[in-house]
Amino acid sequence: MKKSNFIYLLFILAGLTTACKKSFLDEKPLSIYTPDNSLQNATQFQHAINNVYNGIRNIYMGNMNLDTYFGLYYATDFAFNGTDYDPAAKLNAYKATMVPSYFIPNNIWTAFYKIITNCNLIINRVPTSTMSDADKNSYLGQALFFRAYSYDILANLFGGVPVELNELKEPRYDYTRASRQEVYQQCKTDLVQAVGLLQNIDSVKDGVVNKQIAQHILTEVLISLKDYDGAIASATAVIDYPGVSLMTERFGRRANQPGDVYRDLFEYGNQNYSTGNHEGLLVIQTALNNASSVGDQTAWAVVPSLGGLKIKESNSKTKMNVMYNGKFVDSLSSNGIGWIRPTAHFLYEIWGSGDIRNSSYNIVRDIRISGVPSTSPDYGKWYVKDGYKDKVLPADFRDTIRNFYPIIRKASPSAGDFVAVAGPSVLTDDTNPFGGTILNGASRLFMQKYFARLSETYLYRAEAYLDKGNTQKAVDDINVVRARSHALPATVSQVNLDYILDERLRELYLEEFRSVTLTRLGKLYDRDKKYNPVSGKTIEPYHNLWPIPATEITNNNEAILEQNDGY
Repeated sequence: MKKSNFIYLLFILAGLTTACKKSFLDEKPLSIYTPDNSLQNATQFQHAINNVYNGIRNIYMGNMNLDTYFGLYYATDFAFNGTDYDPAAKLNAYKATMVPSYFIPNNIWTAFYKIITNCNLIINRVPTSTMSDADKNSYLGQALFFRAYSYDILANLFGGVPVELNELKEPRYDYTRASRQEVYQQCKTDLVQAVGLLQNIDSVKDGVVNKQIAQHILTEVLISLKDYDGAIASATAVIDYPGVSLMTERFGRRANQPGDVYRDLFEYGNQNYSTGNHEGLLVIQTALNNASSVGDQTAWAVVPSLGGLKIKESNSKTKMNVMYNGKFVDSLSSNGIGWIRPTAHFLYEIWGSGDIRNSSYNIVRDIRISGVPSTSPDYGKWYVKDGYKDKVLPADFRDTIRNFYPIIRKASPSAGDFVAVAGPSVLTDDTNPFGGTILNGASRLFMQKYFARLSETYLYRAEAYLDKGNTQKAVDDINVVRARSHALPATVSQVNLDYILDERLRELYLEEFRSVTLTRLGKLYDRDKKYNPVSGKTIEPYHNLWPIPATEITNNNEAILEQNDGY
């Protein structure tokens, strides 16, 4: 055999030997994405983390399921379901509704576990990616943050839950519940790592997870772990960072118009760090008329349905009472549907004199009649001050519940703003009191929304100081927040956990998920029983935790997933 042919044969044999170890028949897809090659470079990881942000945005803006989202606000000391409230019929019995088969806990459970699953994919794929170290740190830090945040929400609502940290290749049916303490501990582990990986707020784009928001959520987790010194240190790291501060002076696009600094926080376009607002620690992004964006349905849900108000007008010529739709238009607000109806505790009991969070720029308590001819004796009259509120017939009881109560402007645009189909609906008048192009029937507000603000960090630190027994330090932090609002200072004799919860209502109304706050602290039963006219009638102490969804228990047929006591 010639030498050249021998060498050629050796190459063939070597190839066959190699094929035994790694078959040349294995497919190597070069032009399509597969589970093995879909997360390798920064562009692909950006798409993956965008999906996580979108999951959070859908939860915060009510786009996963309306009634599910509203359940994070009502059945608390803040609000009740205005569609079900009728004392005579005793509807909306909380005890009969909040059961393992109820869709609200099931949908919340599913939404946050989807986020966790997507985060696990990113976390497990980052080490083997081709990205730079800087990109690896960024995507890993963001995914760790959102995984920790999701587990924190689940632990606050449900207590101990199953913990999964791996990328799943196939379904599992053998989960058991970790203890609530173990879940919080995992949240701490993730957040501590995230803090070390993430950049500061002034080094990232608007809406991107940063070191300060991670420290903020870590503060709450450490309180739950009863590590009060750690919580105080974490909150202090946020508060003392020179790139963040409470907004104490008028700012933004309407700073030269009547109003106050608290209202400025919620004016359209004033939320992002790049616009000069250094109080928002993380701001959820959305964009008007962008097909990939989602709008916030909160305004539509919490603003009363002013267009549905009906009153009697006395016609002096015919001597007949005429029922008409009042078309009450207030230039500072919009028209909603009135599903999230605030409690009397929030609307009337928690406010002191001088507090700008309760000013007419922030909570509108009276409106004028505009839907009648200008020659009518009722035209321009005030609904409350001039006694029309008392003229609604008993048959219109539901109208008085859903169609009039003080309007929370935090969820409403201002006159002269904005927006096409993106805004909350307005009345069916020919003229639009807002200017702009808000359309009738629209139910979403395309406006940036706070995930968290620095004022809450102060209140978390106050809570940690109180738990540690240093009430004076707690009072000092509370008074930083109250000073910005021109409210009277709190005193040591006033401050306890219920006072902090009331202060959270005053500062964070319609921002915090109130159900999550109350279940975290074991106060849902106490506060509901005392302040909620609907769920407070039937709520029981075991409701301080939500039920584990029945479908999760039945589908988990290879192990026992225990239900919370009482359900």
